Amino acid sequence: MNLISENRHVSVRKLLLPAALLTLSAASALLPSHAMAQSVPAAPALVQGLPDFTGLVDLVGPSVVNIRTLERAVPSTGAGPGADEQMLEFFRRFGIPVPPGITPRGPRQEQQPNGEAQPRGVGSGFILSSDGLIMTNAHVVDGADELLVTLPDKREFKGKIVGTDRRTDVAVVKIEATGLPPVKIGDINRLRVGEWVMAIGSPFGLENSVTAGIVSAKKRDTGDFLPFIQTDVAINPGNSGGPLINMRGEVVGINSQIYSRSGGFQGISFAIPIDEAVSVSEQLRTTGKVTRGRIGVRIDQVSKEVAESIGLGRPRGALVRGVEPDSPASQAGVEPGDIIIEFDGKEIERSVDLPRMVGATPPGNRSRITVFRRGSQQKLTVTVAELEPERTQALAEAPQAPAPSASTVGDSLGLTLVELTDAQKKELKLQGGVRVAKADGVAARAGLREDDVILAIANKETNNLKEMEAAMAGLNKSRPVNVLFRRGEWAQYAVIRPQP
Repeated sequence: MNLISENRHVSVRKLLLPAALLTLSAASALLPSHAMAQSVPAAPALVQGLPDFTGLVDLVGPSVVNIRTLERAVPSTGAGPGADEQMLEFFRRFGIPVPPGITPRGPRQEQQPNGEAQPRGVGSGFILSSDGLIMTNAHVVDGADELLVTLPDKREFKGKIVGTDRRTDVAVVKIEATGLPPVKIGDINRLRVGEWVMAIGSPFGLENSVTAGIVSAKKRDTGDFLPFIQTDVAINPGNSGGPLINMRGEVVGINSQIYSRSGGFQGISFAIPIDEAVSVSEQLRTTGKVTRGRIGVRIDQVSKEVAESIGLGRPRGALVRGVEPDSPASQAGVEPGDIIIEFDGKEIERSVDLPRMVGATPPGNRSRITVFRRGSQQKLTVTVAELEPERTQALAEAPQAPAPSASTVGDSLGLTLVELTDAQKKELKLQGGVRVAKADGVAARAGLREDDVILAIANKETNNLKEMEAAMAGLNKSRPVNVLFRRGEWAQYAVIRPQP
């Protein structure tokens, strides 16, 4: 059936060939076969055969472990000990609704002094050192009272958590054993999209299960500090924490997440790059925690439209939407609306690059940054501070003070503008700006709205209506104009296009 379908498909493609090529094909049929071979040499095949993974399994398999987690708690009624724990671990991890037929546990009960340990979850891991250091996912061991680590030779050890880092989902576990076979760590920079990779783990508790596929993408943005590796390797509950292995038998990632709408594997899985994981594990082994840098900015991506309109050229860098008061960035002179294009001499191609670069910088380090501000580049020096654990920020809304007398300065752009009051400047921590009392027409279509504060137009500062009027006077009314504005605590760009 497949052959018939394939032949039909080829026939359709032939019917769609240009007439000139059909004439050439008909003429060539009159030539001897050896002449055809000489005139149209066969292209060499880029892919030949399928890989044999048996050698990789023999090499890496002895280094992959099964991790079972236990808790000393009284089981809630309605679910027996360990009921569907592998599936529940998956649903907890990825936020998928629990389907009918799987009864989740009730809230965790108070620990009992002499309570019997109950199964909680299952995962995978791999041996980092011969003296018993093991790497896995933080979500595999999170909240566990006991860990049981089973080696491929069926020896079982109690594990001790050395440290966990939820931001990268990396954990290091220690067992009291010697002479273990550690994995080889690969070079993530050599990993290519389309390359064959293999996973070994314990899906649904089935120890040392092997699956394979290819690298679908690199640097997939699913988190602030992790550019994930995307693959089509089959990953299921229990695979979490297991190694992703290249064809040289080296670990290039830790299998961590999947994308699914059904609760099952759908061909998209994500692995933590091994270089990021090793960096985190070294800090966990040394100090038991991970220290990251911060500079105190809220950032966003730079669109192609904004980049072109402000003179940046191609879209790159990180747009600063807000700067925390008294933060390292504030003290260095970074302003909302700046686009940070370099950090310590390294170019920032995408906004997600900045938190990774800053996070990898030791607190106290004096770093040079380059910002693009109103048409030109400026060099600043920022002293990196320490990122607080699970730091959160409250967002302040701009006050909606009654407007003074409105100006007609922005009428041509559909804007009704007013001066900022002293109280509003103080509240917003601004030296100046022009408040939008009303946005219509092209301004509204560009995304501007009432109570936005315009800080610059066409790369020129607008601290008051007089400066706004001067900036407007020099505009070409037939061309798009960029507007830097503040909404609440955050700055952003809009591009106002003239009425066609």
